[in-house]
Amino acid sequence: MSEEKKKALFICLGNICRSPIAEGVFQKTVNDLKIGDKWEIDSAAIGGWHVGNPPDWRALDTMKNHNVPYNNHCRQITKEDFNYYDYIFGMDEANMKDLNKKAPKDCKAKLLMFGDFDPQGDRIIRDPYYDSDAKGFEKCYQQSVRCSKGFLDHLEKES
Repeated sequence: MSEEKKKALFICLGNICRSPIAEGVFQKTVNDLKIGDKWEIDSAAIGGWHVGNPPDWRALDTMKNHNVPYNNHCRQITKEDFNYYDYIFGMDEANMKDLNKKAPKDCKAKLLMFGDFDPQGDRIIRDPYYDSDAKGFEKCYQQSVRCSKGFLDHLEKES
């Protein structure tokens, strides 16, 4: 009898910058720890502007620079996601407000701010979309690495 996979969904406003990086990094982190088969991981947007598109080229470049494989496309969060996923992570307070508004009453998913798991206490994963360079994407990557490890450590302590 196999134990049921844990399911994590990463959310940002448009699903082309922060949440794909967080999804890719979290997937790579669990794969590197040899527990990738125990997880189902995805990302989605609050808004529907970019549905069907790949992530921003700067996000893809950042992931490629760090050997993080990625081939997903943007989708928008659905009502069903709230009862399908165990954990839904927002990247900033606005995401959390939107998630709490959209969440059905008594949903299964725990709504968590990804940055709350950063051991350096850098809670807000700022949207780098309007930046003129890729520095914000690199910072998002570094935060995602720390938060992925921080969240997995938190889960281990809980069990």
